[in-house]
Amino acid sequence: MDDLTPAELRVLVAVDGEGSVTAAGVRLGLTQSAVSHALRAAERKMGAVLFQRGRAGARATAAGRAAVGHARHILRLMEVMRADTRAAARGEATGTIRLAAFRSAAFHLLPRVLVRFGRRHPKVTVDVRVVPDLGRGIAGEVADGRADVGVLTLPMYVDGLVCKELYEEPYVLAHPLGHPDPRSLPMIDWHENCSGETRRWLAAQEWIPPGDITVEDDGVVMSMVGHGLGAAIVPRLSTVDAPARVATAELGEGAPRRRVGYVTTRELAGSALIRDLLGELRTLRAPAAPAATPHP
Repeated sequence: MDDLTPAELRVLVAVDGEGSVTAAGVRLGLTQSAVSHALRAAERKMGAVLFQRGRAGARATAAGRAAVGHARHILRLMEVMRADTRAAARGEATGTIRLAAFRSAAFHLLPRVLVRFGRRHPKVTVDVRVVPDLGRGIAGEVADGRADVGVLTLPMYVDGLVCKELYEEPYVLAHPLGHPDPRSLPMIDWHENCSGETRRWLAAQEWIPPGDITVEDDGVVMSMVGHGLGAAIVPRLSTVDAPARVATAELGEGAPRRRVGYVTTRELAGSALIRDLLGELRTLRAPAAPAATPHP
């Protein structure tokens, strides 16, 4: 048989995650020789060297990275199959769903989704991780088998995944409350995925100065704006529960909008439990505009 066994798949994932054969053995409760034997068997079956081993540990080759990605998915599908089967037999689901999301979604969107989901599935754990929405980011976590579902900014550019738009929201200018001319303030930049249309709009605005401060988290941006350090152009969701000293202004006609959606794999989309969670995500709506919006 040329098929890898579940034990061999687990060895591939463990060696990749730990970076060494010895550490993988500790993680799996196996001897170093047992891990090495399983690794050689997997390489023989795949017909490729999957890891470069040396004094510095074990590093996946290009073939190894491809194999590990598939191994994660296969092992996860086995877990989902077990959970769905038990749920069908017992009428109650158990297990864990791994959910990756950008910071403001995890803070402001997911709690109400998870409350409703938890009422229907009280024995299911949802493991939420905040992942920067940069590059492959959240979609990459799903594609590589580290997450089952992702909430992310669209469009996403990872092949082989299923995605759906949930809502879109405007970008706004966040600025210190009461400032007479917010557009004259230094700009606070932050790292995020945004569409080419958004980047082109930003580049075309002559009033937007180069960023004086750059941070990686929009929560930090809101704190800095509240302390009077500058203004920032952010999606409206980033301003939810911002400090009281932060005001927002609309950016006018033609201003960019952010599209928010979810992503999962085709295989996991067939799981009853995952479908239920996706159904709850589809109830999400764009954040409401503030009751009063000061204009610059």
